[in-house]
Amino acid sequence: MIKPPKVAAIINPCAANGETARRWPELNTLLEHSLGPLTASFTDSPGHGAVITRELLRDEYGLIIAVGGDGTINEVANGFFENDRIIRPEATLGILPLGTGGDFRRTLGIPQNPVEAAKILSGGLPLLIDVGKANYQANNGSRESRYFVNMVSFGMGGRVAARANNPLRRWGGKTAFLWATLETFLTYRGRRVKLKMDSNAAELEFLVANVAVGNGQFHGGGMRPCPTAVLNDGLFEVTVIDYAGAIKLISSLPVLYSGEIYKHPNVRHLRTASLSAQSMAETRIEVDGEALGRLPLEISLLPRQLPVLISAASPLHG
Repeated sequence: MIKPPKVAAIINPCAANGETARRWPELNTLLEHSLGPLTASFTDSPGHGAVITRELLRDEYGLIIAVGGDGTINEVANGFFENDRIIRPEATLGILPLGTGGDFRRTLGIPQNPVEAAKILSGGLPLLIDVGKANYQANNGSRESRYFVNMVSFGMGGRVAARANNPLRRWGGKTAFLWATLETFLTYRGRRVKLKMDSNAAELEFLVANVAVGNGQFHGGGMRPCPTAVLNDGLFEVTVIDYAGAIKLISSLPVLYSGEIYKHPNVRHLRTASLSAQSMAETRIEVDGEALGRLPLEISLLPRQLPVLISAASPLHG
């Protein structure tokens, strides 16, 4: 008889403006009804989720559930890796999405409703997905690295992420994010950026509003800058939005949500397994929604490394 895996949940109590902490007792009951007893751990500082995850993996836990938003998922996913190697290949990442943006779960097809998401945790199948690694200049000037499962963007995306933590968060994360987006669209000026795709490719130079490097398709609370990204094809989708002034940027905002962004005349679509970017001007980056630093940036890919639970009926398994 096969022994069921040990199950743990890593909870960000601040996710969804504190609603996750308030709802945890009922969510815990929901999960234990489907999965049996589980170990619950709460994060209390940035990066804590990765530390907890590594400890649980070394204690032979087989299913680790990230309870929160895209930032929580990123931290837990980072905890699966050490020196570019997965710590416990037989362990699986599960997701109970409760954050503000919910962008990664959109690509995975995981419902926002906790009851429906819990059904996937008990009856889903793992999908081996690619994982990206970003090396960048941190806000304190040091060189840092972070694994990512969804997307890295720089330019407007990085500035929006940096400004989304504003006083309007008291009325909700979406309100704060919308304000940061509108403020950025009105005031941002293009950055001249040099890009190199793969080690033997020629260097390209663009005046950009934003560049998105997608393993997943969505970011920014439902924007879809990389609509053809596939989570396990060994490539990133790269979407370059040329800078064309504030009025054109604002008028083009709806196309970012439409899935038709590659039809826009100011958009370039590239694909690559690695990328480097630099700029003479300060150009901020975001990694899975977190404002972590600025260019220069180097991105590489770890193919089909992380098992993530998704619906057994998902077309992604095909």
